Amino acid sequence: MTLQHPDHTPNLTYRAGQHPLPVAQYLRLRERVPPLYGLLSVNAAILAFTHRALAPGYLTLTVPAILVAACLMRMLVWLRPTTSADFDPDVAEYRMRRTTWLAVVIAVAFVGWALVLDQYGGPYEHGHVAIYIAVTVLGCVFCLTFLPNAALLICTLVLGIFLAYSLIMGPLVRIAIAVNITLVATVILKILRDTYDSFVALETTQHALTSERRQAQVLGAENARLAETDALTGLPNRRRFFSHLEAMLTDADGAEGFSVGLIDLDRFKPVNDTYGHAQGDRLLQVLGQRMIADCPENVVIARLGGDEFGIIVKGSPEEAEAIAQKLCTEIRRPARVGDLVVAVGCSAGLADFPGSGRSADALFDRADFALYHAKNEKRGQCVRFSSELEGMIRTEQALDAALQTADLARELSVVFQPIVATENRMPMGVECLARWTSPSLGAVPPEMLIASAERIGRAREVTLALFTQALAALIRLPEAMHMCFNLSGHDIADAETVAALIALIERSGGAPSRLIFEITETSLIAKFDSASDALEGLRETGARIALDDFGTGYSSLSALHQLPLDMVKIDRSFAPRLDETRGRRLIAAIRNLARSLSLDCVIEGIETEEQMLSARIAGFTLAQGYHLGMPMRLEDLIERLGTERKSAFSVA
Repeated sequence: MTLQHPDHTPNLTYRAGQHPLPVAQYLRLRERVPPLYGLLSVNAAILAFTHRALAPGYLTLTVPAILVAACLMRMLVWLRPTTSADFDPDVAEYRMRRTTWLAVVIAVAFVGWALVLDQYGGPYEHGHVAIYIAVTVLGCVFCLTFLPNAALLICTLVLGIFLAYSLIMGPLVRIAIAVNITLVATVILKILRDTYDSFVALETTQHALTSERRQAQVLGAENARLAETDALTGLPNRRRFFSHLEAMLTDADGAEGFSVGLIDLDRFKPVNDTYGHAQGDRLLQVLGQRMIADCPENVVIARLGGDEFGIIVKGSPEEAEAIAQKLCTEIRRPARVGDLVVAVGCSAGLADFPGSGRSADALFDRADFALYHAKNEKRGQCVRFSSELEGMIRTEQALDAALQTADLARELSVVFQPIVATENRMPMGVECLARWTSPSLGAVPPEMLIASAERIGRAREVTLALFTQALAALIRLPEAMHMCFNLSGHDIADAETVAALIALIERSGGAPSRLIFEITETSLIAKFDSASDALEGLRETGARIALDDFGTGYSSLSALHQLPLDMVKIDRSFAPRLDETRGRRLIAAIRNLARSLSLDCVIEGIETEEQMLSARIAGFTLAQGYHLGMPMRLEDLIERLGTERKSAFSVA
């Protein structure tokens, strides 16, 4: 515990469990005892001076010189500078006990000397001795306020001896003086005791307040630590991470750089889903301990939330990348969680100061973008933010800003690519494709439109705006033709979007059976169950469901069984293999699989006449590709349907 006395600048530190009262008493005495010895010395010198011609020399010179010398020596002891030992309660108590007995000895010596000196001289000298004893005793009592036991002993001994001496020696006046001094001293002792009790109460209260303040400081420090610590892993949390980052930015002088990194676990959700959240939490604890063990002193690592961790590395970007790669390697090692052995992957993104940014937000955002790029393009690796990624960010920012204020009804449009029968090349349907022409950016690729819409939260608006145009076009097409409309994983996962699509179908007045909603397996890989429910809702309207880009997913056969499908569209990457015997066998096997499941089958990406013939020979009845028809506006499509009803579409 630490206590600072109001009259002393140094901090007084006491051992736990000990009360600071003895030290406080001792420090107060250090202020009062030197004047006490000064008073004794001066009074003794004056008394010796008044008796110099009356008493022997040893009583007026030798004895007072010895007594004064003893007082001066004790005064020097009390005037020495304070040391750490002075703040030890045990040492303070010992010194005060020694002071009490020394005070008794010195008091007896002084009063004995004064009474011996009283044998000489006349009434004036006798009166001076009485005054000397009274004044000296009362002065000592006041100076020993903070050592009441010593004051009481001195007062009792000195006045008791003087009263007994007066009763024996007389005269009556001296007895009256002794009694009067004794009564006054008794009252003063009572006042001294009350003063000392107040001092004890004050010190006790101050000690209690100091203890409470110290406890509050300890609790505050602990609460601050807990507020900046992740309860699960024991790592610093997001608040501490950004606080440290801001502190580094404040202290940065450009001489030493550092990097901010983000590490995100891959395949962690399946661990939670398969083994439960308790096992997932244990896995995070194991990985957190691994990262702590592998962190050099120049690295700060924190858990930012969920399965995302942040790192701050002092040093060069190359050093930061090496450390991030090492941490990723440790994370990927199989971990034992109870009776299970599980393994997850991870990806990392880095942004260096000052090259990638000079503020906490800029560095974090760029590290997050590098992580996003790693998870999408270089999964399992560490990616450093670069000028190339900077260009991508600026492109995305421009896209997002343009789409945020876009008039969707005016700027969005749809074009149509024919799906033809391989036997006679008659158009059997069309695929509806999105187009966005921004007044500021010009034509924007569809995949960038969808990605931007999902980032800024306008995905539903974009989908519904395009679908409204598609429904209007469907009414103008021949009734025998169907229309394919693409839905993203974001659309399928949004119940409100699915409900709005159903409502638009019901209000359109067209035949829902002519609609085919296309989905990709990769966009639904983590949400098959919810996707299946949404697709069933769309099928209940009479619409059909097609699995697009078939053959490129992680578990295509599983998708065929788990999702309510009516059609599969073979990915365009298979079309060039129609020119190979082995490729034709593979594609024919895929077509036979779809047929065995009663699914219509369309092969995409037909770009040559040879591929078209091979697709027909392989047994495909429907095909799509630039060789059969480029995406076109509705008016162009209707014109061609009217003039070339029995001919195939060709590339213009």
